[in-house]
Amino acid sequence: MFTLVLHSHLPWLANHGRWPVGEEWLYQSWADCYLPIVETLERLADDGYTDVLSLGVTPVLAAQLDDPHCLSGMHHWLGNWQLRAHEATDRELSVREHRGSAAALQRFETRWRHGGSAALRPLLDAGTVELLGGPLAHPFAPLLDPRLREFSLREGLSDARARWGTAPSGIWAPECGFTPGMESEYAAAGVSHFMVDGPAMRGDTSLGRPVWDSDVVAFGRDLPVSYRVWSPKSGYPGHAAYRDFHTYDHATGLKPSRVTGRSVASNDKAPYDPERASATVDGHVADFVDVVRRRLTSESQRIGRDALVVAAFDTELFGHWWHEGPQWIDKLMRALPAAGITVGTLADAREQGYVGAPLELQDSSWGSGKDWRVWAGEDVADLVALNSEVTRTALDAVDAARHGQRSSGGPELRNRVNDQILRETLMAVASDWAFMVSKDSAAGYARERAHVHAHALREIAAASTGGSSARATALATQWNRADGLFPALDARRLRGAGTGSKREGTGGRP
Repeated sequence: MFTLVLHSHLPWLANHGRWPVGEEWLYQSWADCYLPIVETLERLADDGYTDVLSLGVTPVLAAQLDDPHCLSGMHHWLGNWQLRAHEATDRELSVREHRGSAAALQRFETRWRHGGSAALRPLLDAGTVELLGGPLAHPFAPLLDPRLREFSLREGLSDARARWGTAPSGIWAPECGFTPGMESEYAAAGVSHFMVDGPAMRGDTSLGRPVWDSDVVAFGRDLPVSYRVWSPKSGYPGHAAYRDFHTYDHATGLKPSRVTGRSVASNDKAPYDPERASATVDGHVADFVDVVRRRLTSESQRIGRDALVVAAFDTELFGHWWHEGPQWIDKLMRALPAAGITVGTLADAREQGYVGAPLELQDSSWGSGKDWRVWAGEDVADLVALNSEVTRTALDAVDAARHGQRSSGGPELRNRVNDQILRETLMAVASDWAFMVSKDSAAGYARERAHVHAHALREIAAASTGGSSARATALATQWNRADGLFPALDARRLRGAGTGSKREGTGGRP
């Protein structure tokens, strides 16, 4: 069996800047990736294809795709794209971009104006895709306080249930981060399977593996197959015929060129030719089908039974970074069954017995070195310290407020101040900020975002613990105007200090 897994994620960008980093990042990804990927899946569904792939959508991205501010901003951005197309002096570029923007506008206005949840729900109901969920706000879970880690996961699954009518049984843990003990938390939350990177399974990804003594199954990314598409040094998107992501027409922001060559200067790149690119897609589909077939054959022979191959990628690769990516997926998911290759989701693989012996899974991630250095290394020591401080501050404040309410003898009521404290805390500890700093990608923006959310929770918590309930309420309301995602988040569901968990440390085993 072959399984394609896509992980869709962006940090919360609404109301936190526009350009060069901020909402523009969301709207570009939405236009270039999410719209065409969903359209591709709808065509496959219309043609009778089911169990096409496992699609991870993080709660924080889902929140933005449903957010009224973001929906309005996206509509404005698509209109601006069409205006920019009309301003292009190259006629061929202008016509191509006008057609693209007009199609995107029409599609957004007819299929997306009620949000991403409404756009995706028919695909889930029809069994075209399996939905993978995850914890709220995308924290690097192994480094998170266990109480906040459990809360974030359960709230994330609840958020998915509210949006799509069902809670996912599978998840893509942020950054594929894992530490022993998390499998018990997964089982308690109703998670039956999750993704890790190939090296976490010592390179043997031919079957899913139950983790430690649980029934929760880990599936590993097959690196030789996945890297055929995308790797740090090679892969299909770098082909000379594909549209070049980094070369812009500076007057309009449009992308007029093809890659041409890796060492070719931007000014010397050849014009983009869609027909040439489409022919190249056909070649890369045929190549990938051959790669998958040979890998399945060799792995099945090695283990003496039918093997599983899981290729996994960030969804944003397809369309945003690699313009032709959605076209490649459309053709690939038709070509694989036509070539006699069984295609299914991770849930299919688990149900159909593509599961081997238990694995004592250790600390791991899919970051550099496959360890935790990206989120816990020297380059982000300040953020690690900040995360510890704000988590402690937040939990202490929420615990104190809840204790005071329980002491009054009445029922514990919804506390919007506590809700906002936890909301800002989860935003502050999002894995994106450390990743962006470690990779030197908009590091200043990342640090600013972490500190903005830290400041928010500090001043709300200080007012709350200082007895200024009116001020705490006012501050929580004000910060909620910018960070009002996850309205169903309820601090009453946070496990009380010292209760309900078998492990109170960082999750390790003896």
